[in-house]
Amino acid sequence: MSKITELRQKRADLWEKTKKFLDDAKRDGDVLSAEDVAAYEKMEADIVALGREIDILERQADMDKQLNAPTSKPVVNTPAGGGDEKTGRASNEYKNAFWKAMRNKNSYAVQDALQIGTDSEGGYLVPDEFESRLIDKLADENFIRGLATVITSSSGDKKIPVVASHGAATWTDEEGEYTEDDDSFSAVTLGAHKLTSIIKVSEELLNDSAFNIETYIAQEFARRMAAAEEAAFLDGNGTGKPTGLLRMGEAGVTAASAEAITADEIIDLYHSLRTPYRKNAAFITNDSTIKVIRKLKDSTGQYLWQPGLKEGQPDTILNRPIYSSAYMPEISTGNKIMLFGDLSYYWISDRQGRTFQRLNELYAAKGQVGFRVFQRVDGKLILPEAVKTLAMA
Repeated sequence: MSKITELRQKRADLWEKTKKFLDDAKRDGDVLSAEDVAAYEKMEADIVALGREIDILERQADMDKQLNAPTSKPVVNTPAGGGDEKTGRASNEYKNAFWKAMRNKNSYAVQDALQIGTDSEGGYLVPDEFESRLIDKLADENFIRGLATVITSSSGDKKIPVVASHGAATWTDEEGEYTEDDDSFSAVTLGAHKLTSIIKVSEELLNDSAFNIETYIAQEFARRMAAAEEAAFLDGNGTGKPTGLLRMGEAGVTAASAEAITADEIIDLYHSLRTPYRKNAAFITNDSTIKVIRKLKDSTGQYLWQPGLKEGQPDTILNRPIYSSAYMPEISTGNKIMLFGDLSYYWISDRQGRTFQRLNELYAAKGQVGFRVFQRVDGKLILPEAVKTLAMA
């Protein structure tokens, strides 16, 4: 049994004990004593801690798998020649020149090699292989990218045709006139919003050959860009950033209270989404809301929240995955605290590549070199009815 599977089973066992403790404590009355509340919260904290450890180990295992993957296909026959050489930004010449430029070890030959990757703002487009690694790290950090539909556009706005409404068949008498009822169409336009960040590195670290600048920049930029993306994909207002799911999803349920939710309201949210969308739907909410949901039962006495038992399997509510995001609002008056829907109808458009630029003079007085990165991205829900929200009163 792997360590991850062992921890998942341990968490599931602890959850069963926690449920039994909560049920036994409530037999003496509807209100838990202070001692019972403290004991329950300690058990729940252990469940949360185990969940975080499982997430870390799963990400570590995934990263090990990527790093240990072969970098090239094995040779299975006698090579007749040198094979197809990579060209453009995928070439070794461009990759080596790019990192020499980042370390300020430039020359006329290096500058010539970089011309194929110079963008309009004076930076250098990231080498193809490095760009792919950065996208992988974004997917690891930002779970919405894994659930959404991601496309790449080179220039201009991307127009997504959408069937706004369907026509219907009608019963017609013999020799009667046909009823005209056509489908109506609309279009959702995906543009490009600019996301930027700057990292400062000391000259000593930059010039130290033992310092892996590629890994450091990839991980740090991935963390920053993923956090900004996730916040916008959930609640962006569409002004200078993507339009978030909470802004475009349809109202599903409004809670009766401004400070609490019930199991029935979550069940109502589930059924507010049309059946065709439910089979691929997921819940998204804040971790503090999940803490509340863990105490809720359905009409049969079963707890709504259930832990995932298999590696890579998310926790569930009503047999659908639930994901936690720090960028979802917490329970408070008027907040949309939960969404449920098929996130494949949220489209993310990546425009061209991510660009790095070395800033030599800006931080020179402090013995530092700056690195600027930017990308252009947009995101919109192309079918609002595919996502429903739960709002507080």
